[in-house]
Amino acid sequence: MAAAVAAGARRRAAAFLLSSAARHQSSQSSSPQQGLVAKTSLSSPPWPEVKLPDPVEEAKYHAEVVRRVNGLIAAGHYGRLFAVVHFASKQWKVTSEDLIMMDNVLEAECGDRIRMEKVLLVGADDFTLIGRPLLGKELVRVEATVIEKTESWPKINVRFRKKRNYQRTQIIVNPQTVLRINTIEVFPCLS
Repeated sequence: MAAAVAAGARRRAAAFLLSSAARHQSSQSSSPQQGLVAKTSLSSPPWPEVKLPDPVEEAKYHAEVVRRVNGLIAAGHYGRLFAVVHFASKQWKVTSEDLIMMDNVLEAECGDRIRMEKVLLVGADDFTLIGRPLLGKELVRVEATVIEKTESWPKINVRFRKKRNYQRTQIIVNPQTVLRINTIEVFPCLS
């Protein structure tokens, strides 16, 4: 019996010494050791750790992509081009021979060719060039022709109050301009 009590006392003393040593060690070092902290869902973030790419490898990959796209543009093997242009306070996705009808007055006359200079994006089957925010004028040219200048269908706005002898009618007609996209050209001068 006395031997069992002594063995229990020794175990308690050893456990106390281990816990006090762990407390003393954790108070000296600011970061908890790997073995002492249990791995729970709160000890690490739920998303995977992101490893940034090597800048040298990234530069090599960028140079290879630019060389390949410049080769495709120079050879003319890119298929039908599309572009996103900012025109008349809207963004339009256009390809060659598209018609655009816009609800505003354009200063150009019928038959005039205009150049759309605010090109946001140009793409083909194998590549897409995205501007930040615009592509350069030396890189992309989008030209259009004014086809027609007309007016919209009349819209009738009626305001009426019953039993008050109040009725107002307003006829709204907006000017419209129709454009045809002639060409979308890309030049091989990516850097």
